Amino acid sequence: MKKQLIRITGIIILSFVLISWGGTGHYKINYATSLSFNQEMSQFYSWTNTLASHASDADSRKSWDSSESPKHYIDIDNYSEFISSGIIPQTLSGAIAAHGSSFVYDNGILPWATITAFDSLKSCFQRKDWNKAVLFASDLGHYVADGHMPLHITRNYNGYDTDNDGIHSRFESTMINSYISQITYSGDNISLINNVNQYIFDYIYANYPYVDSVIAADNYAKSISSDYSSTEYKTALWNKSKLYSIKLFKDASHALAELIYTAWIAAGSPSMTATRIETPIAESAITLEQNYPNPFSESTTIQFAVKENSPVLLQIKDIQGRTISTLINDYTTTGTYKFDISADLFLNGIYYIMLDTELEHQVKTMIVLK
Repeated sequence: MKKQLIRITGIIILSFVLISWGGTGHYKINYATSLSFNQEMSQFYSWTNTLASHASDADSRKSWDSSESPKHYIDIDNYSEFISSGIIPQTLSGAIAAHGSSFVYDNGILPWATITAFDSLKSCFQRKDWNKAVLFASDLGHYVADGHMPLHITRNYNGYDTDNDGIHSRFESTMINSYISQITYSGDNISLINNVNQYIFDYIYANYPYVDSVIAADNYAKSISSDYSSTEYKTALWNKSKLYSIKLFKDASHALAELIYTAWIAAGSPSMTATRIETPIAESAITLEQNYPNPFSESTTIQFAVKENSPVLLQIKDIQGRTISTLINDYTTTGTYKFDISADLFLNGIYYIMLDTELEHQVKTMIVLK
């Protein structure tokens, strides 16, 4: 009950703060996935930018979908089986049978959300629904990245149990945003996954020991400087954690490549260019384009098109859901609208461009890297 109360009372405040690797990290992990694509997957190189720009869609859903938050973590050390044997029931039904639904959902369903995203991706491949496939692949990448962020797989997710309060955002956002340029790696050969369930749980089990490593790095950095915003603290935290942080980034990108490859092969290796009969889809009355350039350091352009006269609300929000700028809130006529945005208005990080009419809601992710 205590944990459930913490989750319920804190989720509104923390849902946009405690997001694995922050927006910058998720963008990097999804973008670098194509480094491991093999020759068979050459058609998927066209996905690279889309995978990256939609890498944090799952986080943005937390603001309006109450079922989303538990998909981003698993407090695996609250399972007695994990403490005694290092494993837990690996099916959602098995975990619920052993512990009850409230316990399971209160402690997060990250591995099963990852499996569901994989299954959805495979179904899209089977239907040759490429527009939805790349979005499910982006979500899959988000959940895979969550499974490679140690503080998303422990009850000590923000250091409360070890007097390291606030380590979550210091590690995944403050430090990563400062040193993202030093996180470089290349791709590796990929293989088919024989058992997707086991594969996902295996990397979660393997990444759990890094929880202690992150706490130890924070303790070391605090001994150098108690000012968490100081260069001395951030540098010390990075120097103690950079080797495994880079490894976790690389492993996450590689795992996503293997999961996409496996889903595609399981679906029969369909071609994006193959002739097929498609069911007509109702055309959207608005189109929000991805801002360009993205990420940006000086300025960027936001563009949207309205195909029918309609009231339109266009806003930029930060990862905490706060409105940073309202670009338009008015009745608009058919046409294309452009806005040039200066980076001077923003701090480094991730933002969401939200376009709303009475009938539609569209979101794009915007990255500021100065």
